[in-house]
Amino acid sequence: MSAIADQITACRLCASRFAATATAHRPRPVVWFRPGARMLVVGQAPGARVHDSGRPFTDRSGDRLREWMGVDEATFYDRDRVAIVPMAFCFPGYDAKGADLPPPPICAQTWRDRVMTLLQPRLTLLVGGHALRWHLGARNVTDAVAGWRDHAPGVFALPHPSWRNTAWLRRNPWFETDLLPALRAAVARELARGPDQGAGRD
Repeated sequence: MSAIADQITACRLCASRFAATATAHRPRPVVWFRPGARMLVVGQAPGARVHDSGRPFTDRSGDRLREWMGVDEATFYDRDRVAIVPMAFCFPGYDAKGADLPPPPICAQTWRDRVMTLLQPRLTLLVGGHALRWHLGARNVTDAVAGWRDHAPGVFALPHPSWRNTAWLRRNPWFETDLLPALRAAVARELARGPDQGAGRD
């Protein structure tokens, strides 16, 4: 596991791609997983703040996601319990209008299958459209999240916790009243079980 983590950390496949963005930044893969973690959070890609901090979800989206899960920061960042594997490990940058660029497909094509074969999550949270498309083949976020019962309790389909989705949450009150209690119960059960004590450590 440490070998592939080191390989991802050293990855520079998108250096020229990032240099051509409005941010003209260098790759900085954010790798946050270990064997034994049985809860998996599948995000989109690091944002600018995460690029600077080197820790996933160190932004307002992370605050909201932790609230959805019912966990504190110490629990969320405990790599023995929670693996965080986005669809792209680096901040993709902004376009000329200041909008987030999508995760470069080459990242998932290069690393995703290799990482997923090493992880054996008992609970998976698919966060946002890119994760939902890759793992569930979902074309519409609302439809995928509305059908969350089709995959629970082992997999939860979630919208992205970006504050840009506040209007979506208001239009879909069932997310808070129905899905979130089930999600928090599943997270609490998994945390009570603890990590896989038989797995190795990097």
